[in-house]
Amino acid sequence: MPLLEDGRLRPDDWTSIEDDAPLPDGPAIVSLARLRAEADALAGRNAPLGVALDPGTQPEEVAPFLPRLALVALRLPKAKDGRAFSQARSLREHHGFGGEIRATGHVLPDQYAMLLRCGVTTVEVPEGTDPNTWARSRDAVRIAYQAAQGAARPLSLLRRKLELA
Repeated sequence: MPLLEDGRLRPDDWTSIEDDAPLPDGPAIVSLARLRAEADALAGRNAPLGVALDPGTQPEEVAPFLPRLALVALRLPKAKDGRAFSQARSLREHHGFGGEIRATGHVLPDQYAMLLRCGVTTVEVPEGTDPNTWARSRDAVRIAYQAAQGAARPLSLLRRKLELA
């Protein structure tokens, strides 16, 4: 599936790997169970490593591995399930994760702006997706009532300013 990044489509260089399958030489996404079980072996990998989190996984569970990870994939099982939004924000705000956060599963264009505000960098979209639909959705509402992640004003800087005041 292609990825949507900054409103543009790009190919996906990552491979999702089953727990019992051998790892490829390139970028690989493994389950949290495999990451825990093979932590030492995976730490010595020369290729980028990512982890796929289930909606019920607390970000604290993956926090010890974040320095080794280049990608965290968050699954939205249905449009009404907002746990991935909380996971993304927690990974950025509380755990300082600076790598790629990917939204997968049942993601709607209407959710794109909020996913970006929560710290998601890429969205897995179906083949034939029109990126203009997603861009229009992203740009439809320009105001927000709460602070958020963003290149211009990262939430962590806002929090530090408030703590100093």
